[in-house]
Amino acid sequence: MTVQLLVIAGYLLALLMLGLLARRGTPPTHDGFFLAGRRVGPVLMLLTMAATNFSAFTVFGFSGAGYRIGYAYYPIMAFGTGFMALAFVFIGLPVWRAAKRLGAVTPPELIRLRFGNAPLHAAYLAVMVVFTLPYLAIQPMGAGYALKGLLGIPYVVGAVVVTAVGAGYVLLGGMKADVWTDALQGVFVLAAMLAVFFGVAAALGGFANANRTVQSSWPELFSRPGGGKALPAGIWFSYLALWFLCDPVFPQLFQRFLVARDERSLNLAAVFYPLITGLLFFLPVAIGVMGRMVVPGLTGSQTDQILPMVAAKLLPPWLGAAAMAGGLAALMSTMDSQLLTLSSMVVRDGAALARRAPLANRYSKVVVLLLAAAGLAIALRPLAPILDIATETFTGLAVLFPVTLAAIYWRKTNAWAGFASILVGESLVALYHFRLLPTFGLLPVIPVVLVTTVVLAGGSLLWPAGQPTSFARPTARGWRWAALFGMLFLAANDFWAWHRREPSPLGLPLWIWYHFGLVLLLFCMILAMLRSEPKRATGDS
Repeated sequence: MTVQLLVIAGYLLALLMLGLLARRGTPPTHDGFFLAGRRVGPVLMLLTMAATNFSAFTVFGFSGAGYRIGYAYYPIMAFGTGFMALAFVFIGLPVWRAAKRLGAVTPPELIRLRFGNAPLHAAYLAVMVVFTLPYLAIQPMGAGYALKGLLGIPYVVGAVVVTAVGAGYVLLGGMKADVWTDALQGVFVLAAMLAVFFGVAAALGGFANANRTVQSSWPELFSRPGGGKALPAGIWFSYLALWFLCDPVFPQLFQRFLVARDERSLNLAAVFYPLITGLLFFLPVAIGVMGRMVVPGLTGSQTDQILPMVAAKLLPPWLGAAAMAGGLAALMSTMDSQLLTLSSMVVRDGAALARRAPLANRYSKVVVLLLAAAGLAIALRPLAPILDIATETFTGLAVLFPVTLAAIYWRKTNAWAGFASILVGESLVALYHFRLLPTFGLLPVIPVVLVTTVVLAGGSLLWPAGQPTSFARPTARGWRWAALFGMLFLAANDFWAWHRREPSPLGLPLWIWYHFGLVLLLFCMILAMLRSEPKRATGDS
């Protein structure tokens, strides 16, 4: 217990020290505190984008889903999230250019500067805040599960300690501390998950042997639609689409587009992002599958604790502690980003809606503390498993995708049509929450985004903007690449391989190797696209 406690305490102390170091040289301005002076280079950009998307959901939610659903959960996460890297190019680059030119610091601020419409600005801001808070709460939830499983300390104590440390280094160094700690946390979470994966596999007689043993008792974990028939064809398609629709409008990821030093920084992140997610996302899912052998019989939210349970049972104390520190790294790298981004929106966009000058940085730090307390309060009484909370949060944020894309590329977008699309979209989210509408065999996000898009497009066609403008203009080459990536997306919906579970190398089903190949092909295609079109034509107006 002493060794485990020292490892966790040392890790948390290192984060605070990085925050203290980052405080030096950070300008006392919003650009300095919230965007690190817009000076984040290629390597740090890749690491902070990746780490920000690694959360408690990645470690604890994925392993829990692997335990319940099986390997079917891996492709929808790895390929689906990797496919989102295209947003770094098609959304990230234009908004980076626009924000740099206009001096925007937050995502809603860009929408305000683009449309000049207060109701649309308020609706966009409200959606980002309301739906990010539950996702923020997932992080202390994961911390409570991890420290309870490893050290046996109460869930509440673990959640409070990790929230306090995360808020602490954000208060010290702002985005600069956020980026520096993200770099450490991103590397650490990958190393920790690799260590747990190989340690658990070795303890169970090797990975291939563990797979064969699990398959003999729970064969549904090696085929689709997976355990509990959780991923039928329509749900599979929906999850693949979900990440592209919602991840770019996560406020903490959207704001990351604005911190880049140059276009090369965003391009590098786009190229290597699929490889990182393709590797990392496999590890917790596989650990969850193997966990069936170690702790059978878990149900519901209990399954989100399978990784710390397995680590405590099978791994040496120091390795189990390092593994849990990796889990903490994943959730803290998201929590700190969410706290910082939400704070920036409150002090800048809230002030703009009140027709006042943006609040000073000292108020930003007060808001960080208040938001940390709000997320912690939600986490102390979790209402659902991590996966369920995350999926509904993602759907609410995905409503913003059509108006965000239209703001970038469609010059005739009507601001009031954008406002109406958000109201209609979130009304549908509420109706789906209470199960008052049919899903047609899909996740609610698909019909919600379709209807939202129709409202936006229909309103803008009937009443085009009086003064057409946009952040960028689509190019013919861009359309051709979009078509190629569309075909790759369709290939990921390999419904012809449904219900197949013939073992292949390492005891994995053949369709898993197929999806490994798709992730690699996605990497190659993004690289080829950027090499063939190093500079995109844009049309600021």
